[in-house]
Amino acid sequence: MGIYEKYILPRLLHFACGLEEIAVQRRKVVPLAKGTVVEIGIGSGLNLPFYDSARVQKIYGLDPSPEMRALAKSKESVGGISVRFIEGDCEDIPLGDARADTVLVTYTLCSIGDLPAALKEIRRVLKPDGELIFCEHGAAIDTHVRKWQDWCDPIWTRFAGGCHLNREIPNLIEQTGFAIKSLDHGYIPGWRPACFNIWGSAIHKAGSFGLRRG
Repeated sequence: MGIYEKYILPRLLHFACGLEEIAVQRRKVVPLAKGTVVEIGIGSGLNLPFYDSARVQKIYGLDPSPEMRALAKSKESVGGISVRFIEGDCEDIPLGDARADTVLVTYTLCSIGDLPAALKEIRRVLKPDGELIFCEHGAAIDTHVRKWQDWCDPIWTRFAGGCHLNREIPNLIEQTGFAIKSLDHGYIPGWRPACFNIWGSAIHKAGSFGLRRG
């Protein structure tokens, strides 16, 4: 890992993902979480202030980056909610089956290497009646913006920690055993190719629940 990835990129991501425009989106989805929550890509803990302590008992925060987790370590208890930080990749979540009432993921699905594998793992740790809550940026519905996304993506990915501009997030979620329960989309302020947001929730498709770990 180079100097950029180890020291510069984590702080750039913390700054960019902490902008007020993105905080507005976090306020829309994070308070919907309930019970035991697994947050995928907890990063520097930017979602933690928005959890509803009346609805959430425990948070497992998964992230592969020790540098990002170090930025969040001061937040091991938020509003009375216990937060346990876990090192690991979401393609192989180090938790047992059906552990979560809610899986929360914000601005993370864009940068996962093997996204179908990660979504299958998310489905595994989610209880049969649990809910995946997501807010991401991705492929725009406007043709001219999508062309810019496709053109810029190879360069963007190299300098943005593997982030992709043009992933079709809802389709990928549905292709891995989820049914979309609610869905909304729109542009937030900023450079449009990076600012088309998709947010909503998903549940297990009938018969899609699978177990692997104890």
